[in-house]
Amino acid sequence: MRKRYPFDYAIVRVVPRVDRGEFLNAGVILFSSTAAFLGARVGCNHHRMRALAPDIDVALVDSYLDTIPKVCAGGPEAGSIGALPQRARFHWLVAPRSTIIQTSPVHSGVSHDLEGVLESLFDKLVRPPG
Repeated sequence: MRKRYPFDYAIVRVVPRVDRGEFLNAGVILFSSTAAFLGARVGCNHHRMRALAPDIDVALVDSYLDTIPKVCAGGPEAGSIGALPQRARFHWLVAPRSTIIQTSPVHSGVSHDLEGVLESLFDKLVRPPG
């Protein structure tokens, strides 16, 4: 029987206008301390994002989103945050903020295939239907 690992995850959201509270799911962050796993999948549908905010700077939003997997991986490419332990990096990523990039509340689960769960959550929660 394969070992099952508890994990926490949050959905990454693009909130073009914080005052309106509208958002678009743009990624998933998944963390398991027992498996020493911290990973993210990000990808924003530009067409849907422009429907919420026609004048949004798509390149800027993409640059923000691109930093999330770097922070998950850690190391110098992630700046000073990259030097923190995995748990601290996860909590930094999912901390509440009032910016264009936000995360959902943290949810939990258990699985033996964390990469598979990350891909599945991304498919269900981020990719547009169809």
